[in-house]
Amino acid sequence: MSEAYKKAGVDIAAGNEAVRRIRRHALSTARPEVLGGIGGFGGLFRFPAGKYEDPVLVSGTDGVGTKLKLAFALDRHDTIGIDCVAMCVNDIAVLGAEPLFFLDYLAVGTLVPEKVEAIVAGVAEGCRQAGCALIGGETAEMPGVYGEGEYDIAGFAVGVVERSKLIDGSSVAPGDAVIGLASSGVHSNGYSLVRKLIRDHGLALTDRPAALGGASIGDVLLTPTRIYVKTVLGLASAFRLKGLVHVTGGGFVENIPRVLPEGTAVDIVPGSWPVPPVFDWLEKLGGLTRRDLFTTFNMGIGMVMIVPEEEAEAVIRRAVELGERAYRIGRVTEGSRTVLFGGEPA
Repeated sequence: MSEAYKKAGVDIAAGNEAVRRIRRHALSTARPEVLGGIGGFGGLFRFPAGKYEDPVLVSGTDGVGTKLKLAFALDRHDTIGIDCVAMCVNDIAVLGAEPLFFLDYLAVGTLVPEKVEAIVAGVAEGCRQAGCALIGGETAEMPGVYGEGEYDIAGFAVGVVERSKLIDGSSVAPGDAVIGLASSGVHSNGYSLVRKLIRDHGLALTDRPAALGGASIGDVLLTPTRIYVKTVLGLASAFRLKGLVHVTGGGFVENIPRVLPEGTAVDIVPGSWPVPPVFDWLEKLGGLTRRDLFTTFNMGIGMVMIVPEEEAEAVIRRAVELGERAYRIGRVTEGSRTVLFGGEPA
């Protein structure tokens, strides 16, 4: 070990210990197509080409954003990895793709093996929920770039879908039903605003407002992002899913139009699903408008599905059987690729 490098802030021995600790978590996500182990220069995955006539690879990358600041403040790091995986795999699942493998990038100011293990254990849990393999990644110790106790994490997922089964929104038409799958909370978007509201009101993450049912602010806000992969793939194999939307940054207003063809709009029915208490609390805390809420947060719906009207009730029943809370939240109308609420703009 280089003592000079250690004095500069980089501990190679700690890095080796972190790799040893996280190896078992990565191995717990293995699929039959994975070749080799963890620690090589590249992850190996044998593509199951024989399963597909015209396979399309779908990739996605994302991070967790300023939700990380809450993990730093509470010194809790076991769920952030789930968020990172969720943000990537949900994005490729909306195209009908099955996530195959995942890579993570973790950059820290000071490498603490136990903390790295907790973070990567969360990544592995997310991969298990999504059914994909964690085949590699990078942990970089970067003193001077990140402050004491700080880090950043990002991920990259690759999936595959038969070209004929791509879900791209092109067949969406007026009269289609809009179904929402419940979120687990705030997920991983809007935290810059959330943190500002907490700071402006002098609140602590350990506070337990009555509006949150006695739960601490930190517990509610660190709830990991729900992963919808297995539900989406299960529904796609049985029903005609015309368009899928992962409700992330930009909320309903910015995300739903991304799957709408010209000449269509979506009319959301307010009150057609239960909004989790955290959003009512944030609304009152910040004096937020409906537009503020629906362009920043998921408002209790993490995944939106557009399906033929005649299949809507069956889709909802099956989604519930798969463990989701599913609601009919609106319909497709004629329009200019916008989102309306009870016929009115947000």
